[in-house]
Amino acid sequence: MTDPFTEKKSVQKPILKYAHEIKWEIVATEEALRLRRGETGMFFCEVLESKLLELNPKVITRDNVAEVTKRLQNLRTTIEGNQEALEWLRGHRSIYVPEEKRERNVNLIDFDFEHPEKNTFQATEEWSYTNGKYTNRADVVFLINGIPLIIGENKKPEEKEAISTALDQLRRYHRETPELLTPTQIFDVTHLLDFYYGVTWNLSRKGIFNWKEEEPGNFERKVKHFFDRERLLRVIQDYIVFFKREDELEKIIFRQHQARAVEKVLGRSLDRKKRTGLIWHTQGSGKTFAMIVAAERLIKQPEFEKPTVIMLVDRNELESQLFQNLEAYGFESYEIAGSKKELQELLRSDYRGLIISMIHKFEGIPKDINKRENVFVLVDEAHRTTTGDLGNYLMGALPNATYFGFTGTPIDKILYGKGTFKVFGRE
Repeated sequence: MTDPFTEKKSVQKPILKYAHEIKWEIVATEEALRLRRGETGMFFCEVLESKLLELNPKVITRDNVAEVTKRLQNLRTTIEGNQEALEWLRGHRSIYVPEEKRERNVNLIDFDFEHPEKNTFQATEEWSYTNGKYTNRADVVFLINGIPLIIGENKKPEEKEAISTALDQLRRYHRETPELLTPTQIFDVTHLLDFYYGVTWNLSRKGIFNWKEEEPGNFERKVKHFFDRERLLRVIQDYIVFFKREDELEKIIFRQHQARAVEKVLGRSLDRKKRTGLIWHTQGSGKTFAMIVAAERLIKQPEFEKPTVIMLVDRNELESQLFQNLEAYGFESYEIAGSKKELQELLRSDYRGLIISMIHKFEGIPKDINKRENVFVLVDEAHRTTTGDLGNYLMGALPNATYFGFTGTPIDKILYGKGTFKVFGRE
């Protein structure tokens, strides 16, 4: 039997201490229970209602704020309900406003990354929840604007199989009290020596990752970086992905290398003196999802003034579930260039948004078909698609575009010496 006092003292209390040092408000267990209005509650209702009113002037009022909180409380206790919770968090769900006679999206979080303090960040411990049949208790819970987003399980450093035991507990929570995992999006498990993380509703070993930092073994730095407020806002907005595989809804979180790749793409795109970049990931490391998120970030970046983003994929990707993945992530509109003629028409017509095509459709395309600078080309499997004539057609057609190659197998020396690094990595 575990010793909760030792567990608390050696792991749990330090986590809350470090969180407080990076500006999380620590809420006592008794006060958290009051804010939740009992063990059957999942939200800090007063905080949530206050932030809804603050973030949605003229949309959320004293008359309809209870309607929104009720809809959040009545989400399905399944992965589908968890996906709906994330849509609410991202501002993709709406409420009818009678005065305007239309639906208006509702903001639960202010995604102003330069001013995270516009949100209320709180953490508490010993979160006991009951659904009447089962009762479970999470060690720590982190909330933004009264909504529980991260659930944590802690174990003593000397406990054998500590991480496996913590994961088994989370699996039991999913079975017995799924209500506890409906709004929460992320989990962490730690025994001081290691710090693992993943997303709720995905507890397979492949979906659990070790949080790596610049200082291995520095628990304080791991905690402070993982719970950094700005970073978590970005994760909630961009780096949790739902998708379908064989008609089953699945959920993943971006690993650190994927998030870093997206941020590097954005950073290079904002540097107007450089026009190329190479992302080198190993096979199976999530290149396609990194491309999807990078594409969305580019389209939404205000500095680019409604850009064109072209995603060049191989035939296997087009025949796979790429489009389901795009829609599951939230892409509402994009164009598929089904032929060379369609591709040329899209580029000539100055289409703004996402275009999906294959590299061979650029064969024979006229030079300078689109000379705008706010054109970004994301090339999957760049090591085998952009060399030779096809690459020349592509870059000749879009002379002022910015090109990013994504590859798991960069080739440095090929015919004429124009390898992947020379094409995409020269800058």
